[in-house]
Amino acid sequence: MAAKRWLTSWVVVVATLVAGSSLRAIQQTAPAPPERALLDQYCISCHNDRAKAGGLSLASADVSNVGANPKQWEAAVRKLRARAMPPAGARRPDERGYQQLISYLESGLDRWAAAHPDPGRTDTFRRLTRAEYQNAIRDLLALDLDVTELLPKDDASYGFDNVGAVGLSPTLLERYLAAAQKITMLAVGSPVPAPGSRVVVLPVDLTQEDHLDGLPFGTRGGTAVQHTFPRDGQYDIQVRLMRNRNENVEGLSEPHQIEITLDGARLQIFTVTPNRNRFGDYYADEAVDQHLHLRTHVTAGPHVVGATFPEQHAALIETERQPYVAHFNMNRHPRIQPAVHSVSIAGPFEAEGVGETPSRARIFSCRPASRSAEAACARTIVTAFARRAYRRPVTERDVASPLQFFSRASASGGFEAGIEMALRALLTSPEFLFRVEGDPEGLTRGTPYRLSDVELASRLSFFLWSSIPDEQLLAAAERGRLHDPATLDAEVKRMLADARADSLTTNFASQWLYLRNLAATEPNLRQFPDYDDNLREGFRRETELFFQSIVQENRSVLDLLDADYTFLNERVARHYGVPNVYGDRFRRVSLPADSERRGLLGQGSILTVTSHSTRTSPVKRGKWILDNIMGMPPPPPPADVPPLKENGSGSRAQTMRQLMAEHRSNPACATCHASIDPLGFALENFDPIGRWRTFSEGRQPVDATGSMPGGATFDGVRGLRKALLARPDVFVGTFTEKLLTYALGRGVDYQDAPAVRQIRRDAAADDYRFSTLILAMVRSTPFQMRRAGD
Repeated sequence: MAAKRWLTSWVVVVATLVAGSSLRAIQQTAPAPPERALLDQYCISCHNDRAKAGGLSLASADVSNVGANPKQWEAAVRKLRARAMPPAGARRPDERGYQQLISYLESGLDRWAAAHPDPGRTDTFRRLTRAEYQNAIRDLLALDLDVTELLPKDDASYGFDNVGAVGLSPTLLERYLAAAQKITMLAVGSPVPAPGSRVVVLPVDLTQEDHLDGLPFGTRGGTAVQHTFPRDGQYDIQVRLMRNRNENVEGLSEPHQIEITLDGARLQIFTVTPNRNRFGDYYADEAVDQHLHLRTHVTAGPHVVGATFPEQHAALIETERQPYVAHFNMNRHPRIQPAVHSVSIAGPFEAEGVGETPSRARIFSCRPASRSAEAACARTIVTAFARRAYRRPVTERDVASPLQFFSRASASGGFEAGIEMALRALLTSPEFLFRVEGDPEGLTRGTPYRLSDVELASRLSFFLWSSIPDEQLLAAAERGRLHDPATLDAEVKRMLADARADSLTTNFASQWLYLRNLAATEPNLRQFPDYDDNLREGFRRETELFFQSIVQENRSVLDLLDADYTFLNERVARHYGVPNVYGDRFRRVSLPADSERRGLLGQGSILTVTSHSTRTSPVKRGKWILDNIMGMPPPPPPADVPPLKENGSGSRAQTMRQLMAEHRSNPACATCHASIDPLGFALENFDPIGRWRTFSEGRQPVDATGSMPGGATFDGVRGLRKALLARPDVFVGTFTEKLLTYALGRGVDYQDAPAVRQIRRDAAADDYRFSTLILAMVRSTPFQMRRAGD
């Protein structure tokens, strides 16, 4: 029996070995999957165990199970979709091969993500940014106040300042306390301990020879200052004129009038007259504008103070048009007419009390008829404001502390003083200053969970409005209706139609497109003497209105690259060489099909912030395209990279292409510049301040030929635009990632790629319209869910 059992076991072993040998033989002789064959044919030559190009080997990668290494395969998909790999000069698959491999990889990654959802994790506590704080104060207290002087600038990460805003240093806490004190005193209209003052200084390079938007017609130059007056009373308004280095008023060679207005109504008109020396020559010493001062009664609340010059009609004949020349200080062209330097507002003097302001109407929803009724009225006010400020239903514990502040302050200062102190407590509470998303109890680390409706409401409002939820959105969240798809879609559409959605332009687009950098951009004064603050602000306004039109008109986001219109005023139109645009008002201007100004790539704002002060920068422009349009940011440069060689002058000047060729001769520079420079060269027809040119340095013709990552060539900005539109999924995917980063307040990583693809596919079915993309984003897993932490 033992021998028989042994024989049986031996037969089983032999059979197993034979079966295994046969299986291996079948595996060795069976043809490889088509996707494996594509990798072996086009990728393994660089991405093998020995070469490991880019630190990646695909030799042993399991193509049949891409979910086992999603980070690696998502990086491969990004390169393949942009046709950036295989590199230029290497063997490349045909379009069918590309589509086959991309589709296979994306399908596998999407299946893995559906079975193993990972919504990512935002910080549990995120501080309101300066812009969010300002908007929240506006919507909470009906107080439109510029807080840039009250709070420090926010740091940015992943391109946006709402990512990683978690810290609250003692210094920043003190700033919040001081800001809350000023804000609540203004909102309630509390007595001020002493008259205050505010001085608004105009940019020194602001040209003031023509009418400026926001001021009465028939005037030139000056400024309009929006100011919230704390109490009814007397206020001093003083105007100072621009001066040269010797403190003499510029441009005052004859008498000029200047008027001061309040809410568009003239308060007083002054005449400024230059002095004469003993030789009969005019001069304007530092005392000639000392009389530009008045005291007037102003009621509490928001008003607009204006200071401007009535236009003198003895200048040019209306039909005579001359090339634009900016005159704005002795460092470039001397001013030919006087200009406003600053407007100061001081007061109140002889304060009389406070009337009904928008803030007081918002705050005092009840008025106690007697001392005994004050506590109940205060509870009503504090409860309502706590609910809005904290963005959630409030408990007795939430209002207990502010009501204690009310009791102490009202005992000595009265009911309104108590309300002001209670509001100050609310504005300095962590529940207001921080957006809190806490994990539900009992979840283990890494478990995905769905946000509550109240948390979803805050995500939605800070995404679309950069502010707190309004009453309708908060009420829907409190009723548990936001996770109903129909309700959510309706709320998104309503919010996009609201004026507060302009924050998508002033906050998101301003950061994505680097518009915030324009204020610090200073082209060389000698090379570009006509670049002034009017042009700088015109550039910014053109791009803002352009992006705003995409949102408000629900246009395809591809129009950001190739719209047949833009928005210009006379100053920007002259700079671009666009005829028949007059006046300071911006208006929609149609562009022909072959215009170099179509889309973002032809706008002066983008071209100026991606240049140096004296020359263009194919590196900065190319990097901007790779990062913001194609979603393939290059790695940071090594620390020891030498700067670009200084260019010669005159006949010795080299073109930018020649300078960059010398720079790329350094092996440390060559690899990155090979993908950056060819994109930047496409914009070389635009000079450092966005003017079109056909000749560059040394009067040599501009060579604007370039190539896409992967080798596809093009010529100039029109060719680049066409090449980008040939692969719309690349730009739409990048735009989606940027918008999702801003919406979530965290960096988008490889685990978010399946959601980005789904958003892009949903939008593609509706021609990539903006609202469709937003709706798909709000429905996505990263937006509606969160991963539990410790």
